[in-house]
Amino acid sequence: MKENFPGKGVLVRTAMLLQQIMNGVTQGSIYSLVAIGYVLIFGTMNMVSFAHGETLMMGAFIGFFAVQFFHLPLFAALLLAFLGGWLIGMLTELLFFRGLRGATHMPPLLLTIGLSTILKEMAGISFGYENQAMPSFYLRTFRLGAVQISLLQLLILATVAVLVLLLQLLLYKTRLGMAMRAISQDYRMAGLLGMHVDRIYNLSFALASALGAVAGVLIAVYYTVVSPFMGGIPGLKGFIACIFGGLTSIPGAIFAGLIIGIVENLTVEFLSSGYQDTVAFAILILVLCIRPQGLMGKKNEVY
Repeated sequence: MKENFPGKGVLVRTAMLLQQIMNGVTQGSIYSLVAIGYVLIFGTMNMVSFAHGETLMMGAFIGFFAVQFFHLPLFAALLLAFLGGWLIGMLTELLFFRGLRGATHMPPLLLTIGLSTILKEMAGISFGYENQAMPSFYLRTFRLGAVQISLLQLLILATVAVLVLLLQLLLYKTRLGMAMRAISQDYRMAGLLGMHVDRIYNLSFALASALGAVAGVLIAVYYTVVSPFMGGIPGLKGFIACIFGGLTSIPGAIFAGLIIGIVENLTVEFLSSGYQDTVAFAILILVLCIRPQGLMGKKNEVY
């Protein structure tokens, strides 16, 4: 039987292309979760937190200690990271953001850059600056046509999908979600109508941080490593997805995160892994030049 037959190269190339798209969807779903955190903070509070990447890092360390030292299952680690991220978000909003309401974008920008640096250094001093190996989970794989899928990839996609679904139910089917959307439109009027603006801000920031912490655990188990500096690049890519999607659009953030993940992996396949991180920033430049309001944003929502 001939091993080389007409069209074999095309089939192999197609299989590799589909595999990279699958990997990109997995990676992009994590970016989407990070981007949703930025959307919640900006959409509700009209601020950007550049310490959001460090929330990912702290969530990853919570998950790391849960599975490495307490031998908890991954589901429990994700739950603990969510709760830990929630607490971190509540304290961050209360201690640092509460007094910045109504400020221009510059004070919170500078504050969160400084906070990001402090958190990285604190993590490095506490846990060490070197990379630490995250235990591997769900390495079993199966084939779907030409694509090889791991159980870990399915877990990541399912986790993100469930969180997005629950978030949509919260925003559109509960009084809390109605209050969050009302405050995002006009917090002064919402306050006059009797809504607890401070409480809603705090809950919004806590929810964004909780989602970021879960994303941190997913990144850690996907790449099997944790470090004090691991949140920087994913945090920036999540922010790029937030801008690309439209700043205040959750569907836009999801779609943009998936696009970035897929394009990055296709870049690895057709060019080089050295260009992987460059692609996200190239997308950001194109979006800002061509459509600064993002895919699903409005013209008055340009940052």
